[in-house]
Amino acid sequence: MLTVQAKSNATTAVAVIPRLILMVCLFISSGLAVAETDISVFKNPNCGCCEKWVTYLEGEGFSPTVTDSDSMSDVKQKHGIAPQYQSCHTGVVDGYVFEGHVPAPIMKRFLEEKPADAIGLSVPGMPVGSPGMEVGHRHDDYDVLLLKKDGSSEVYEHVSEPVDSAHSH
Repeated sequence: MLTVQAKSNATTAVAVIPRLILMVCLFISSGLAVAETDISVFKNPNCGCCEKWVTYLEGEGFSPTVTDSDSMSDVKQKHGIAPQYQSCHTGVVDGYVFEGHVPAPIMKRFLEEKPADAIGLSVPGMPVGSPGMEVGHRHDDYDVLLLKKDGSSEVYEHVSEPVDSAHSH
């Protein structure tokens, strides 16, 4: 009897091992599919809404490296962000700029599309209801602008209600 039981256990182990290997491979590969996107964030050290935007990005699959700067105008000039497109903080991913309270799903779409002649996206000012600028249920409409290398811009997306996070799908 022991011989039959041992053979049965060995047969079961041989059948299960390939399945376990497959499961481990799927687990590892799924982790690669949700790898975080590195972003450098430049902000004023005393800005609370900038901190909220950084925290928001962390929850949306970004890995921020924060640099506090008392000279944000120098940061914006270095990255080619004209005064009319400026906000309180600047994010940089792979050389592209994300100025102000840009929603993460829109940033991710931009990074997938990489529009020609673009330097990045901007949400000028600090619209209520944008990520990091939440005030209860209040939400102002705003435009996410596509910033172009020639200094011009165009509306990349009009936001008329809170943008759903990547985790709400």
